[in-house]
Amino acid sequence: MRCRSVHALVAALVLLPALVMAAPPDEGPIRFRPVHVYVDPAGVPLAAYQIEIVVDGNAQIVGVEGGEHPAFIAPPKYDPAALAGGRIIIAAFDTGSDLPTQRTRVATVHMREVGSVEPTYRATLEIAGGPDGRPINATVELVPDEGDAP
Repeated sequence: MRCRSVHALVAALVLLPALVMAAPPDEGPIRFRPVHVYVDPAGVPLAAYQIEIVVDGNAQIVGVEGGEHPAFIAPPKYDPAALAGGRIIIAAFDTGSDLPTQRTRVATVHMREVGSVEPTYRATLEIAGGPDGRPINATVELVPDEGDAP
């Protein structure tokens, strides 16, 4: 019986370094940051948009919420599988008559950032449309919220 205890102790001492080395590395500080998505339709009613957002760095998309104007208060459409990666396409439309004509927050993308190096975010406005279904000239801007930043 004593021999088994010695063998177990020796096995534990041999395996312990391998187990310690297999432990995941410390990724660094974790913080959550909302990134606000603004579209400026330059005076033309904004009825629809499609935006690609790409994350460069150690961050993950963890949620998407709607905007501030009543036309886009509901969360935009997106593929839920995109939450597992660093790229998402969001889109929304409104067929009503109360549409924004000035810069407005159309969505907020929530990020989980890891490590001491801050990620960067890029947005591409794939298309913006007016109430008649025609494309309009608009711009997109991402504004990371600094409230939870290190």
